[in-house]
Amino acid sequence: MIDLHIHTNVSDGQYSPAGTVELAGSKGAKCVAITDHDRISGLREAEETANDLGIEFIPGVEISVQGNRELHILGYYIDYTSPTLIEECDNFIKLREQRGRRIFSYLQQKGVSLSEEQVHKHVPQGVAGRPHFARAMVEAGYVNSVQEAFDRYLGTQEFDRVERTKPSAKEGIRMILDAGGVPVMAHPNLLKLDDVELEELIESLLPDGLKGIECYYSTHTSEQTRQYLKYAKKYNLLVTCGSDFHGENNKPGVDIGTGTADISDAEAESILEGLRGAKL
Repeated sequence: MIDLHIHTNVSDGQYSPAGTVELAGSKGAKCVAITDHDRISGLREAEETANDLGIEFIPGVEISVQGNRELHILGYYIDYTSPTLIEECDNFIKLREQRGRRIFSYLQQKGVSLSEEQVHKHVPQGVAGRPHFARAMVEAGYVNSVQEAFDRYLGTQEFDRVERTKPSAKEGIRMILDAGGVPVMAHPNLLKLDDVELEELIESLLPDGLKGIECYYSTHTSEQTRQYLKYAKKYNLLVTCGSDFHGENNKPGVDIGTGTADISDAEAESILEGLRGAKL
């Protein structure tokens, strides 16, 4: 089993980088990629743990870009010691902090009054993200579940107005390429585009250096997976797979290996061979 889309508490995941890799190992993962949102500071710890456990490790990142709230570019085999990438990620932290203050104001207008203490108790390190606000809302009794928090408040079109400044898709792809990485479109189903719109988006990103598409994903239907595999073949894109694991508290129902555990050994090796061959 391989899982190439996993988050730790360096961004909005539940477990530490070491703890996340240990959990993956306990579930039989043979290869993992840690892909925190706009953050790379946990990669060294995760890689050291993976090496100790004999798990193949791919250093990664997930960069949020303009164009669609769910348009994210995964970067694989990045050089997480790159001074330029470190500086760019540090800037992302500042932008996320600014967005956090806007989220507090937005929720206040909606009648959800949360203190910084209530939210930040769910943030072991880093910056508060939507899952942390959602857990605070559950604890305060405003909603019954994390999913309800997203459905009613944090995943709506109205919430989009408090989103932070993001790089363009071209800039996000360039950041990954400049760090020696392989840029891949994450979770295409979450973009909620029809087939024509999605194919047009893929075509528009090819000249910028897009190298792959996440065909296997925790919430993809079989039909969607087949369609994304067709796009990958048509445009000579790499195929990747990932659960988007954040932890049972932060993203209920998505475990390590969700959406990837049934991939055959041959297909898993083909996915990894493609990524290895594409890295700079």
